[in-house]
Amino acid sequence: MADLLVKLYEIPSAQPDIDALAEKNIVIRRPIGPENWGVIAWIKEHFDAGWASEAENAYFRSPKSIYIAIRETKDEDGYIHPEMLGFACYDATVKGFFGPTGVAKEERGQGIGKALLLACLNAMKEEGYGYGIIGSAGPVKFYEKTCGATVIEGSDPGVYRGMYLG
Repeated sequence: MADLLVKLYEIPSAQPDIDALAEKNIVIRRPIGPENWGVIAWIKEHFDAGWASEAENAYFRSPKSIYIAIRETKDEDGYIHPEMLGFACYDATVKGFFGPTGVAKEERGQGIGKALLLACLNAMKEEGYGYGIIGSAGPVKFYEKTCGATVIEGSDPGVYRGMYLG
């Protein structure tokens, strides 16, 4: 799959999508240190070890370059019971790249993926990137519609060429 180019100076804000999800008790945020093993285990369980490895790289950057989607359900005593729904990373494979990203199958179609994407792309913009690359993009139409991404001709396999997976 080809890579896509995104003009970060033209992307929309993530805030309207984040606010809409908050009304459903879904929070988009960067994880904190003690969540590392749980987040990485969830990614490995729902996707694969390669994505978990990339996400771990993003987790240990400063600032973290991973966002998570969590459903926060309060019990009768007011305690929050978080449920992981999705994640998105940037600068996990190489600098300037968005991905990997994924949302639990049963949670798709609610705008979680869009909010995670825009949160990451806006973070990249805030860190000074003018352009972002969506590496080995799957749903090209989604990225074209959501952030104006365009195909980079001749980019397959790109930086993934000869990658050792064990």
